Amino acid sequence: MIQTGMIGLPKEGLDTPVLLVDLAVMESNIERMAHTIIREAGVRWRPHTKGIKSPALAHMLLEAGASGITCAKLGEAEVMVEAGIRDILIANQIVGPQKIARLVNLRRYASVKVAVDSVENIDALSAAARKKGVELEIVIEVDVGMNRAGVEPGESTVALAREIRARQNLRFAGLMTWESTALKITDPDKKRQAVAAALARLTTTAQQCRDEGMAVDIVSCGGTGTYWLSSFVEGITEVQAGGGIFCDVNYRRNLGVEHPYALTVLATVTSRPTPTRIVCDAGKKSMNCETAAPEVVGLSGVGEIRLSAEHGTVDLTTPNTEPRIGDKIEFVVGYADLTVALYDELYGIRDGLVETAWPLLGRGRLQ
Repeated sequence: MIQTGMIGLPKEGLDTPVLLVDLAVMESNIERMAHTIIREAGVRWRPHTKGIKSPALAHMLLEAGASGITCAKLGEAEVMVEAGIRDILIANQIVGPQKIARLVNLRRYASVKVAVDSVENIDALSAAARKKGVELEIVIEVDVGMNRAGVEPGESTVALAREIRARQNLRFAGLMTWESTALKITDPDKKRQAVAAALARLTTTAQQCRDEGMAVDIVSCGGTGTYWLSSFVEGITEVQAGGGIFCDVNYRRNLGVEHPYALTVLATVTSRPTPTRIVCDAGKKSMNCETAAPEVVGLSGVGEIRLSAEHGTVDLTTPNTEPRIGDKIEFVVGYADLTVALYDELYGIRDGLVETAWPLLGRGRLQ
């Protein structure tokens, strides 16, 4: 439940564990991404909201110049359409009669595009769209090396585009991919080369489709871990990076994203068993540590941070009596996407004071 009575008061007064975003830092990150993608590279920005979950933040990104948004799940797209967002790419396959029925119903209210990678799926989408009397825009997911979903680049993708073009109530809109093979490369030159090589497979395939007379309006790629490179690859039309508005330890430490941290978790110290151990009320159910451990804000001599279900334990290298039991301690989030998904609301902080609170309406929308 949103602690509305805290608006205007110091963040330390919030009950914990609680998810916070530094508004000034987030706004700076939004401006940085918009400047790089839209103004420098000159491509469209369609930020992914799988790690944001908030229609209010999605609207903020649209106001910053984004042309639309990307969702991972149909349920997330439904939340965003209900909140007035009208241009959405679902970067996933929507399969099964129940979900497809929801998709074609949603198409009546917004421009909802969906990814495919099989003839079986486009047959089902075509039949449902025809029955509902709507046209679905279809984007082919192309596998450029991730080895997850997607069609092989080249003729396999072109052949599927032909199938889409032959179906009633479907419009082939373009191609999308995720150049994840370059994600964890730390050497800047090698990372640039890997991004260019992966996306050349996508853009070459797009040109093959055009050579057969098919319009390819969308050539979409680029997460936060590669966007400053992907945006400038010739032939790319839009970039999906979204999580960089928050940034996290994983992005900075492992993926080379040079954004300041905006997202934190505020916790309460519940135990000081020894001068070198701090225990707080934020554990794995409050902070995800799958790809990177969180970092403590403003505390020196931190050794190891250990998370159990309900407890966070900070081991110090030097004995310290501060913070005391009942004091608040703040953590930079290790992995934002899976941490945001743990909370029902997000508190916006400016100059240490609670300025706003947003319900994370996309949370839990897994279907």
